Amino acid sequence: MRNFKTCGHHGSTRRHFLFGAASAALTVHADAEVTTRRPSLRNTARACIFVNLNGGASQMDTFDPKDGPWNPPDADIRDAGGGITLSRRFFPKLSTLTQEMLVIRSAASWEAAHERGQFYMQTAHSQNPALAAETPNIGSVIALEKGGGGIMPAFLAFNQPGIQGATFLGGPSAPMMPPATRTGVPTLTHNFFGNTSQQRFEQRFQLLQDLDAPLRAAPFNETVAAYSGFYGRAKALIYNDAVDSVFKFSADDENRYGANGLGRALLVSRNAVRAKNGAVFLSVTQGGWDTHVGQFDRAQGNHIYQLTNDLDRAVGALVEDLRNSGDLAQTLIVLMGEFGRTPGVLNSRLGRDHYRPVMSVALFGGGVRGGRVIGVTDATSANILDPQWSANRPIYPEDITATIYSALGIDWTKGLNDTPSGRRFYYINGAAEGKFQPVDEVW
Repeated sequence: MRNFKTCGHHGSTRRHFLFGAASAALTVHADAEVTTRRPSLRNTARACIFVNLNGGASQMDTFDPKDGPWNPPDADIRDAGGGITLSRRFFPKLSTLTQEMLVIRSAASWEAAHERGQFYMQTAHSQNPALAAETPNIGSVIALEKGGGGIMPAFLAFNQPGIQGATFLGGPSAPMMPPATRTGVPTLTHNFFGNTSQQRFEQRFQLLQDLDAPLRAAPFNETVAAYSGFYGRAKALIYNDAVDSVFKFSADDENRYGANGLGRALLVSRNAVRAKNGAVFLSVTQGGWDTHVGQFDRAQGNHIYQLTNDLDRAVGALVEDLRNSGDLAQTLIVLMGEFGRTPGVLNSRLGRDHYRPVMSVALFGGGVRGGRVIGVTDATSANILDPQWSANRPIYPEDITATIYSALGIDWTKGLNDTPSGRRFYYINGAAEGKFQPVDEVW
């Protein structure tokens, strides 16, 4: 896996957790002048869990498998109905949940380099050097539009320190990057003084408020003014059982999800969705999909058996749990990487290289009609033969983002004019002119 770094969040500290933004994002986003075509919105989901298959997952070894000599002998590829085929060896759990799954096989990427592809997937924009510093994550756009519905930050992100942040949208829209551990987040309580700890905390916070009152009344600048709001939001998370419980889970659940970084992050995401206390977009990264060498060799650090089985176990448990709690119907789950990988036979190093023209995306929940496939590819998954959707072309990251926005009730054609550069920021470039649109066929 290659680390993707840009001007957003670059790490997770106690302060990052409490304030949910790097210092560069500590600005107040005023009411923006907007432009929009006011399209019809689906409004089928109240939350989205986005699983980033960082490194570029192979379409042939995930959701578009083809029979051929490139498969290992134990691949056990089977027809699951509705056009869905999966390897029972790679996806034993998801093979039993295909009625909840919709597979897009006619997706494609604009980029074939990790950093640019990740930027595109995270923002729905190209990595233009002139604008990258002010281009926000789609999670930050969602936080701007749908945040404030509860005590939790709207945008949570796991396992990707170099994630693109909120940029000019400001700290309240920035990703909170908490740890995902069974014991939760230790900084949510401070028990140094035993039973009197919370009382002493309240007293000291009030003292801080009293001392800072003149500064809050006449702040030096917008950054200083923003701190008051940040401290208030951070304090609301402290000594709060409803918040604390989101970040904790049992050993049994941890094992059921795989006892790894992906599983733990999806457990916290499950808890946040169930809690219904403000989290709307949850970005979870699974690294290791850059499988150039020995992709079926179990001696390699990352191999297809481990990658797919970890994904299968964690996502399968997530889908089952949200279905059982009644939350799946309003939670859109998206699985995708930054591009596909070379089709047909393996390369000379027994792996697959970067491939832009074809990739696969899997969707669950959020109003999606499962048990189906959109798109037809050829016998080696090298070309899209039939996109099978109204635009009659490949489905690009902009279209996937527009689909997410529409499901959450967000106008994907909107543009904001109050950017640092003075250039209008469109949620999706070209959407207002109809160049990109939601894939309505998923519903």
